[in-house]
Amino acid sequence: MYIPKDFAINDMDVAYQVIKENSFATLVSVHQGELFATHLPLLLDVEKTCLHGHFALANPQWKDIQHQKVLAIFCGPHCYISPSWYETNQAVPTWNYVVVHVYGHVELIHDEGEIMRSLHDMVAKYEAPGSRYQLSEVDAKLLSKMRSGIQAFKIHIERIEGKAKLSQNHSVHQQGMIIKQLEQMPFENENRIASLMKNKE
Repeated sequence: MYIPKDFAINDMDVAYQVIKENSFATLVSVHQGELFATHLPLLLDVEKTCLHGHFALANPQWKDIQHQKVLAIFCGPHCYISPSWYETNQAVPTWNYVVVHVYGHVELIHDEGEIMRSLHDMVAKYEAPGSRYQLSEVDAKLLSKMRSGIQAFKIHIERIEGKAKLSQNHSVHQQGMIIKQLEQMPFENENRIASLMKNKE
């Protein structure tokens, strides 16, 4: 990923937070000689050394994924930045965004205990607090059928790089004008970018 110095995320805790908050990722590998991507949730483990997930068994990507480096892309908030927000229109449109790339190697998981722990962790993350849905309460036959339809895996993390393009290349005055415009918009992405611009180092 092209990362100008001013846009680099150098604090790994910030990168980990982007991963946790935007865990529906794009996993890219080479399948039968061509680039192949799957969109799926990936969970960072407690030790921050692996990402856990699972493919649909019918997805061919997992069949030749173990002997290559893969890329997992985690997209954070992003939005359009209009030149009309500056004091002059002699500027160009751009896009502010946050993204983290994780590189590593895949290990397919076959241990039933590890697979079930991974599935429980995923349900626990995405179900709302107090939800009446518990994976442990699902009928054993239904759970077994679900389990037979997936291929669990983990990505051993080798490198992480992050980018936060938040108008750092503009003056403080212009950044303030951008923030003001974004805060007036009734959209989550614009509001999140405004907040990150205000709180960036």
